[in-house]
Amino acid sequence: MDIKEIENLIRFVSSQKNVGEVEIAQKDFKLVIRKPSTNVIQTPQYIQAPAPAALPASAHVPVAEVNAAPAAEAPASNLITIKSPMIGTFYRSSSPDKPLFVNVGDEVKVGKAVCIIEAMKLFNEIESEVSGKIVKVLVDNASPVEYDQPLFLVEPN
Repeated sequence: MDIKEIENLIRFVSSQKNVGEVEIAQKDFKLVIRKPSTNVIQTPQYIQAPAPAALPASAHVPVAEVNAAPAAEAPASNLITIKSPMIGTFYRSSSPDKPLFVNVGDEVKVGKAVCIIEAMKLFNEIESEVSGKIVKVLVDNASPVEYDQPLFLVEPN
């Protein structure tokens, strides 16, 4: 059975309302395709947040100032994001006793290594695809990262 046949079976099972599972067994090959059960009841989980502290009357903040604060933290539109090309563990240097690949304020050029992502015991150097200045590092060292997760913000030259 080739990949096209498997893809066709997956499409078939997902498009049919009355088919929930398909099982195929050949000589040395067994394939089971199941739709997730739709009649599973999930109970909502509630988390009680602490009550906000009352502000004294002298601490009144105008609504316009409150709404302006989040916009100031939004990244500038001219910044380019270097994203993770894979799932793994993010490292800022090649080993704990080595210097960091890049710091905030460093200039990077296309092809310069900016970090390492370890995936399945393989250490992959991630290279910059843009020239510019590192404005912000978005991930802590030795943290897990997802595919396409932003790692750095770069101000292009």
